[in-house]
Amino acid sequence: MAKLTVKEVETFIKSSREAIERGESNKFKKSDGNGLTLIVAKNCEPFWMLRYTLGSKRSEISLGKYELLKLKEARSKSYELLKQIDAGIDPIQVRKLNKAAPLNTITDLFLDWQKGNEKRLKNPQIPQRVFKKDILPLIGKYQVKTVGPLDIKKVIETVADSNRPTIANDVLLYLKQLFNHGMKLGVATSNPAIPFSLNDAGGMEKGRDRALSFAEVEQFFRIMREQDEAISRENYLAFALLVCLGVRKLELIQAQWKEFDLESATWSLPAERSKTSNGYTIPLAPTIVEWLKELKIRSCGSPYVFPSRRRAKNPFMGTDTLNRALSKLFGIDPGKEKQPDNVMGDIAHFTVHDLRRTCRSLLAELKVPPHIAERCLNHKLRGVEGIYDKYDYFDERKDALEQLASRLVEYINVHH
Repeated sequence: MAKLTVKEVETFIKSSREAIERGESNKFKKSDGNGLTLIVAKNCEPFWMLRYTLGSKRSEISLGKYELLKLKEARSKSYELLKQIDAGIDPIQVRKLNKAAPLNTITDLFLDWQKGNEKRLKNPQIPQRVFKKDILPLIGKYQVKTVGPLDIKKVIETVADSNRPTIANDVLLYLKQLFNHGMKLGVATSNPAIPFSLNDAGGMEKGRDRALSFAEVEQFFRIMREQDEAISRENYLAFALLVCLGVRKLELIQAQWKEFDLESATWSLPAERSKTSNGYTIPLAPTIVEWLKELKIRSCGSPYVFPSRRRAKNPFMGTDTLNRALSKLFGIDPGKEKQPDNVMGDIAHFTVHDLRRTCRSLLAELKVPPHIAERCLNHKLRGVEGIYDKYDYFDERKDALEQLASRLVEYINVHH
């Protein structure tokens, strides 16, 4: 089909209007090819319509009035929309989203991305925390279409220079996802984060193998008692529970009292809060039950074991609280010019998550069979054994964790 000329368009509009006045029809259409159609109808100005097929569904979308969108501009706009359609993006849905909430800044785009991923992400507060701390201060107020590769470079280098390679990699990942989302919505024409790889951020991450020995655990808790002005009793007990139970930090700090039965000495971790998506019952040693009873009193009626100590969006302990407390003991306070003293002596650096590995390592030192130790950490058994062995090992886990708690209690239950 031959393309229309400007003269043909003007002639078509004129003849169609005359035919409508004569009552011959209420609507006339003229195709320019590729789904672009000019429509002249009764009681409205001539306008452009793009017809397209996405999947098996045929649709059409109005591009604008001819008076404001001449032939050349209409073709250009239709080509842009056809590119989106070829990529599987429905321009009608994009238009609805843009009408519902204009996404102008990077912050606007992030909030929209987060809203769409709340159900998909296991821990949506993690990207929220990364965005708030490391992306928002640098480019949060920037217009989406003005952000280029140099802006992305500035963000990931700033984080990498703060000696947080893992977070730098996370920042790059979230920025790529963010701009892909923007392209789907039609508010970003490209993804400025695509040219960057892990080597430009935090580098390839090596698997960690840091675990504390029994002697280091004893020294760690002694140092925390000596630093009681910096380490609250709640933080102290949180670290004790992490070492003795081997649970993940978020599983602990988000725990609610309704999950615990202190009389039967069990903690029923619900599937929606477990990283493995499996409900899981954790046996509690007598010493741990006593710690929890103390925390129950300290929680002052809160439904959470570790309630937030200040007004915050989340009602439970901040996700960075334990990380910052531990970092300060090592003389590291991110974002502060003046760093605290390193009071950890000859203890090699470790992170909060390393306490989970410490639990596993100490169980091995106590001669707990590997498959029991793995189940204590709610790890799935590997290979054929994992497929066929569905036994929960509750009694065996109970014995193992009681052994560990009995060994560690002399290091933890020490008072001034």
